[in-house]
Parts: sequence; C-alpha cells; structure tokens
Amino acid sequence: MSNTPSQPSADAVKFAYWVPNVSGGLVVSTIEQRTDWSLEYNQRLAQTAEKAGFEYALSQIRFTAGYGAEYQHESVSFSQALLHATTHLKVLAAILPGPWNPAVVAKQIATIDHISQGRIAINVVSGWFKGEFQAIGEPWLEHDERYRRSNEFIRALKGIWTQDNFSFHGDFYRFNNYTLSPKPVQKPHPEIFQGGSSRAARDNAASVSDWYFTNGNTVENLKAQIDDIQAKAAQNGHKVRIGVNAFVIARDTEEEAQAVLADILRHAHVEAVHAFGDAVKQAGKASPEGEGNWAQSTFEDLVQYNDGFRTNLIGTPQQIAERIVALKAVGVDLVLTGFLHFIEEVAYFGQKVLPLVRQLEAAQAGAAEQVPVALEAVA
Repeated sequence: MSNTPSQPSADAVKFAYWVPNVSGGLVVSTIEQRTDWSLEYNQRLAQTAEKAGFEYALSQIRFTAGYGAEYQHESVSFSQALLHATTHLKVLAAILPGPWNPAVVAKQIATIDHISQGRIAINVVSGWFKGEFQAIGEPWLEHDERYRRSNEFIRALKGIWTQDNFSFHGDFYRFNNYTLSPKPVQKPHPEIFQGGSSRAARDNAASVSDWYFTNGNTVENLKAQIDDIQAKAAQNGHKVRIGVNAFVIARDTEEEAQAVLADILRHAHVEAVHAFGDAVKQAGKASPEGEGNWAQSTFEDLVQYNDGFRTNLIGTPQQIAERIVALKAVGVDLVLTGFLHFIEEVAYFGQKVLPLVRQLEAAQAGAAEQVPVALEAVA
C-alpha cells in the first residue's frame, strides 16, 4: 500500500511548514522544545509531514546568529537534502538577492529541479536584517529599493528559465544573450514565492510573483490585504496565490492549547525579543507608508517570528479547521505553519485537523452545488 496521501481537490487549501533548519525553533522563548535543527531530525520531519498531507516545506535563510538562533544550515543545500529523503514534498529554498546572483540561483535550482523531478521552489526574501547584510559586506538598500531589486531578480530568473539568448538590462542585473541549459523540469518554471506586507511588497507580488506570503493576521485584516493585492494583480493581467503564516497549537481541549500559548509567552526570551523587534520594526516602518511586516507587532506577536499567533490557529482541531476554512473564504490558498514540537505536532495536525478541513471544504462545495438547483426549482 502506498504511503502517499490522496490528493486534495485543486481548490483545496494547501499546507506548508517552516523547516527548523535554524536553531531555537519557531518561537523566541526558552520554553522546552522537542524540535531540533539537525539534518537527521529534519529528514524525519519531512517524511512525517508528507505522510500527514503537507505539500510544501520552507527552508529558512540566515547568515548570522542572533535572536535565539545561534546556528543555521544554508537553505538551498539543506532543501536538497530534504528532497533526497522524500518522494513528493515540494521544498522552498529561501533566497536573498544581494548574496545571490540570479544566474547562480537559476543554475542551482534548475539542477535540483532535475535531481528532484520537479520538487524545488524558491522564496525570494528582499531583506529585513540590516546587521546581517553589514556583517557579510553586502550593501543595505532602502526599503523600496530592496523590493525593486527583488522585482528585477524575479524577472531575470523567469527569463533565464524560459528563454534562450536571454537579455536583460536593469539597474541591478544585466544579462546578454544568456542561455541556460538544461532548463528546469517544471514548466513554465519552478514556483516563485515572495513575502512582505508593505505597499512595495504587495505591488511586487501583484506583478511578478507566483505566490505571496504575508505575516499572521486576523481574517478581517487579511481580507483587506488580499483584496488589495488581487485587484492590483488583475490590473496587471497577473495571477498570484496567497499564503499566510500561522503558529499552530492544536490540542484536545481549548484550555490545553491556551495553556501552551501562555507558557510560551511566560518564558519569552525578553532580551532577544526586544532585539528582534528593534531590527524588524526598523524594516517594517522603513516603507514610505510605514506598513511593512512587523510595523504594528506587539511584544507578544514578536515571540513568534512572523506574527503567527495573530492568525489564531490555537485551540481544538475543530476550532482550528473552522478558522482555516474561514481564511480560505477570504482568499488564502496556503497556510504556512509553525509548531512547538514539530514532529509529533505535525503528525497530530495530519491526523486530527487536516481531515476536518477537508470535510468542511467538501460540505461547503456540496452546499454551493445545491444553490443552482434550488434556484432552478424556484424559477
């Protein structure tokens, strides 16, 4: 019997998880965690996740220590190791324009795409950690310039992956009749993800990215953000799908789940959270409109790196499933999850939460199909 889970429908909400290839887990807290940043742990986690029904995994990129993350495995090579340990999970390697040139990324990813038979993707990170750029001797651009560079970066990648004799003359990158061979297996090219909350980030997603990641937020705030992006994308004749960050605490009772959250916050690494907050708020408020990632984040929000508590996937499996379907209703296509104890909680999510999500999706689809029949009967 195959271990491959049955494929959900094309419009079913998708699930990804943060790869803990950085030490410290997904919370800036001294709470005990049964999560490890080692390769052996992560390969077991990847195998657990794909059996549980997860379709994507996102490897993080960090070049320097800080904020409770003292050790970091490099994202592209680590992603390839996870692909070798799995059969159908797609792994996203985080990429930083600046340290990486589009030609290098295009070649790396095309090769991995062949090795993995089309299971590699990238997440283009425009940059939020100024100290990291300074430490490795990379120029630190102003906020909107970072996204302008990312825009050129993505356009260059797409051109290299899909064209022969590719030429491009931008402010950041130049190519002259460059032909990559072989091209990637995936057509038209490997999926390109990109995140951010600022105007520049949303405009970038609405013009060139395949997927847009946003930090955790309420359903109402996410709806406004998604509506804005999709309206811009429609104007550009572009299609973009939406992913949202969420830290999941699924327990048999709501009281248990809330107790875990309280314990995480009670053990917050105060100095590290404040240091992280100073860095990311500078990045978030540096956008002209002051609405980038983390611009409005509280201390409690920052205990989870990407505002994951704000999405409120904390409670019983039924509560979490209902909230996920509510996210889908406002345009969320993918939920990017983090957990405290990854392997056992990913398995629990696959056993207890994901089947309820699929049941709710099926019930809603069935109800929608009944509406035309009812209207016809009235007529």
